[in-house]
Amino acid sequence: MTGTGSTLGAPAERREGHQKVTGSARYAAEHPLPGRAHAWPVPATIARGRVTAVDTAAALDLPGVLTVLTHEDAPRIADPDDPTLAVLQDPRVPHRGWCVALVVARSPEEARAAAGAVRVEYAVEEHDVALRADHPDVYEPETANGGNPARREHGDPEGAFASAPVRVDAAYRVPPLHNHPMEPHTSTAHWQGDQERLVVHTSSQGTTTVRATLAALFGMPEDRITVTAGHVGGGFGSKGTPRPDVVLAVMAARRTGRPVTVALPRRHLPASVGHRAPTLHRIRLGAGTDGRLTGLTHDVVTHSSRIKEFVEQAAVPARVMYAVPHSRTLHRLVRLDVPTPSWMRAPGEAPGMYALESAMDELAGELGMDPIQLRLVNEPDREPDSGKPFSSRHLTECLRDGARRFGWTGRDPRPRSHAEGPLLVGTGVAAATYPVLVAPSTAEARALPDGTFVVRINATDIGTGARTVLTQVAADALGTPLDRVRTEVGDSDLPPAPLAGGSSGTASWGWSVHEACTRLAGALAARTGPLPDEGITVHADTTGQADADSPYARHAFGAHFAETSVDRVTGEVRVRRLLSVYAAGRILNARTARSQFIGGMTMGLGMALTESSTMDTAFGDFTESDLAAYHVPVHADVPRIEAHWIDEEDAHLNPMGSKGIGEIGIVGTAAAIGNAVHHATGIRFRDLPLTPDKVLAALAD
Repeated sequence: MTGTGSTLGAPAERREGHQKVTGSARYAAEHPLPGRAHAWPVPATIARGRVTAVDTAAALDLPGVLTVLTHEDAPRIADPDDPTLAVLQDPRVPHRGWCVALVVARSPEEARAAAGAVRVEYAVEEHDVALRADHPDVYEPETANGGNPARREHGDPEGAFASAPVRVDAAYRVPPLHNHPMEPHTSTAHWQGDQERLVVHTSSQGTTTVRATLAALFGMPEDRITVTAGHVGGGFGSKGTPRPDVVLAVMAARRTGRPVTVALPRRHLPASVGHRAPTLHRIRLGAGTDGRLTGLTHDVVTHSSRIKEFVEQAAVPARVMYAVPHSRTLHRLVRLDVPTPSWMRAPGEAPGMYALESAMDELAGELGMDPIQLRLVNEPDREPDSGKPFSSRHLTECLRDGARRFGWTGRDPRPRSHAEGPLLVGTGVAAATYPVLVAPSTAEARALPDGTFVVRINATDIGTGARTVLTQVAADALGTPLDRVRTEVGDSDLPPAPLAGGSSGTASWGWSVHEACTRLAGALAARTGPLPDEGITVHADTTGQADADSPYARHAFGAHFAETSVDRVTGEVRVRRLLSVYAAGRILNARTARSQFIGGMTMGLGMALTESSTMDTAFGDFTESDLAAYHVPVHADVPRIEAHWIDEEDAHLNPMGSKGIGEIGIVGTAAAIGNAVHHATGIRFRDLPLTPDKVLAALAD
């Protein structure tokens, strides 16, 4: 690889940082086009049934109201591949919160007031929103999210468990969780030239996908649609696919002939943009007295909606982690009258590793073995499920380095062995893993006569620092200083690229950027004389390279260490220290990488202690629907948090040698905290989150 030798890995500051802190960065709702209107959805107030009548008269009489769209008169769209986008097309109500009308007015305030004046009548049907493992309609799907087989089985797991001298048989529950990005899901749509061209500004993790979806829905060529997402205020997976806001904005703009902004109210998000589905886990581990696993089963039951099958792949991590000759990993599903679940940071891995790593801690207790040592003796030499060799696997180094940094040696393993007045203090450990995913991408690199360079690619920066890291990749390949490279992202008119999801963004985009810039550097080296006024441009397409099936199992790994205190009087759990060490390939920017790791760890802390959603069985609604009720961690909840990594070289990834880092930080964090709470109290909690009421009730028993 050509380059400056120090560009990649350097803690470069964010390229867009000044725009964000000064407020000049424009988000999806911040495009004040002439005549722009605002729209407000009307959500269904029943859990199942159909609309029989919509009275819009009172709403239309209010000041500033332009129109009200209903299923009777909204623009028609083609049947979408994603049924959650089929809004205002028929009278059905598949779940509470489904959009049954859309008010368009001159201001957000007028639209909101008018939405409250719309009267909807329903034919109500009986609903079922209660997930349970013995539900009569539970079934085994063919695949889980990501194309993973729903079931994998090796050997005789039942026999191995029955004959094991040491066994753990435990059930765990992770409740529904919500993404809640800082910027709600928002789109501004504008038809141009007598509706010959469509321009959309949307808060999305991938505008190439949004453009293709809109073209299919509205029967237009893709080259007549431009979709931009210059700045995105977070997504955590919920903006990985188009959501109803963008379809509603385009419909409203077509109806009114004006630019229209749809900014979904935060209270509407849980029902409209996906959620992490609740998961019920049963894990059985059998081991010899030396701690070596002989049998493992991980059975998961989860829910999806009536209109779309989405299966949280929570048993998949158990196929990767530990050497075990006999195993079964299985997903089962119940279709209920609930909103459709979807991606949330580390789907599958986050809930699955909470259960697996908690069970491993329980097994260590049964064995009287240090939990780090238990993991070390079960370290596989190949990926257990596929039999492929790992491209790199440095979990043991992460565990050992983390133990050294954390001060694990000398820990009294006895539960409830350390008290400070009313506080019980404990420490816990858990492992982390996340797959390396790469998708084909295209990019363009241009050299200009003034000695600067422009890189163009439809990547999306959702707050991760993608602009900055891609600029570093380009500068390194071109052998030029960072400040001589400008990177353009977030526009569907740029060379197409995959979405920001699955921790695959930098690996996918960076591959094509590196390829384009390497070719450009070669072209410049072979050239004599000045460049033309327009410069010279080189394109790259990694199709056939990035999507090739690898003979290696490629994963990132890590280890989390937590110290918690539990107040015996109030039941409050506090995380005093959280320290993690990762093996995630070559770290391309130390500053943004640390931010990503810590962000994931903080979400894991929220998953462990504060974040939870309750499905009200009577009304079919999530009761915690805003940030007043759904408690995400704040600065005061994270007093001491450290992220470290080891220098990992892996020649089987991409030209940069990088692995994804956006999601592995959340994987295993909740288990480390839960294991620390067990060490502090001697009580095993298996139902997240560990709120004071649960802890206090257990302490009182």
